Amino acid sequence: MAPIVSEEYKRKKKIELIEAARKVFIEQGFVRTSMQDIMDEAEVSRGTLYSYFNNIDHTFIEVLKYEDQKNIDYFIPSSEITLWEKLKNWVEEWQFYIEKIDQTLVHANTEFFLSSDYVKSKDDSSYLSKRYVRTTEAIEKLIEEGTRTKEFKPQQSSRSIAMFILSFLNGLMLDTYQLGDEQTIVKDQLTVLLYSLEKLINPTIINKE
Repeated sequence: MAPIVSEEYKRKKKIELIEAARKVFIEQGFVRTSMQDIMDEAEVSRGTLYSYFNNIDHTFIEVLKYEDQKNIDYFIPSSEITLWEKLKNWVEEWQFYIEKIDQTLVHANTEFFLSSDYVKSKDDSSYLSKRYVRTTEAIEKLIEEGTRTKEFKPQQSSRSIAMFILSFLNGLMLDTYQLGDEQTIVKDQLTVLLYSLEKLINPTIINKE
């Protein structure tokens, strides 16, 4: 009789496999990565890996979902810092992410979303839209919460501001991937973004106790 595996064990095992897959995708890109590469990195059998993921496309989507969820969770309001500080910190963290772009999923991401097999799969390709919508909504809700509590006095709609932030960061990330940080000067551009956001959101100082 096979041993009973708890849901908590399966949850933790899936995270372990996702983190192993993420490492391989970063190092090798999407096109050059195989399920065998991930098995070797995670030190698991074929049966174990395929009990969690159907194929390499499914594996990559799960890696994206894992990363995206960490982004979404970042926008949950906290009593420790103001909403403006939370948004500002998130933007500032992008400096490291973009400057160290060779240590991120950007290369694999580009290959994945341009792959013909992925484009032909309508079910999977919808996630490209879903991930954009989810992140936009998370930022939008943060701005709306700030507006409700009177910490923010936005000069444009919360949806427009959220979309502007994402478009700016995605564009800067792709430019840096193609041209390098020496040309895009990430730190200076993010300083301009924060300046623009401060004017758009018009945050007031609220002391958190």
